[in-house]
Amino acid sequence: MKLMGNRASGWLPCVLLLSCLCPGAGAASGVSESQVKAVFLFNFAHFVAWPPDSFHRPDAPFVIGVLGSDPFGSTLDDVVRGEVIDQHPFVVRRVRDLGEAEDCNILYIGQTDPAQLDAVLQALKGHSVLTVSDSDGDQRHGVIIRMLTENNHVRLRIDVGAARADKLTISSNLLRSADIVGGADSGG
Repeated sequence: MKLMGNRASGWLPCVLLLSCLCPGAGAASGVSESQVKAVFLFNFAHFVAWPPDSFHRPDAPFVIGVLGSDPFGSTLDDVVRGEVIDQHPFVVRRVRDLGEAEDCNILYIGQTDPAQLDAVLQALKGHSVLTVSDSDGDQRHGVIIRMLTENNHVRLRIDVGAARADKLTISSNLLRSADIVGGADSGG
């Protein structure tokens, strides 16, 4: 499925470009780390392809879920407000249980204990949910994208094997700027 947005989100999408091109751009421009990460979550929708059966209706919402601690406050909601991708309006949901997580397209997993993280990832196997976290140690658990902050710069570590196992295709444009783990380049 090809996913394309229909309009810009003001100044916030520029944060993604700045953070990729200019290390420390977020901090230097007065943009918080959580704002940068919220924009990353939004933009992942433009660089990942989900299987056609990921949406039950042509106008079903594109759901970004937040499970566990929520560092975004209203920022993530503000970033996606009014945005649509391939006829799917963006919705942010604070997820309280695993059943709700299965309905997400992207799931940000906040700080959580390793046992709970393992349970979440096990429950999501085969559900084509792009899992994202910024917690230490999540790579060994199978989170697809880790957002690492080093010297005020957000870097991505992408597990292409985990993405492939969940039937997600990550664009080479996103892979190009990331550290790849879990297999060879799977993007296109």
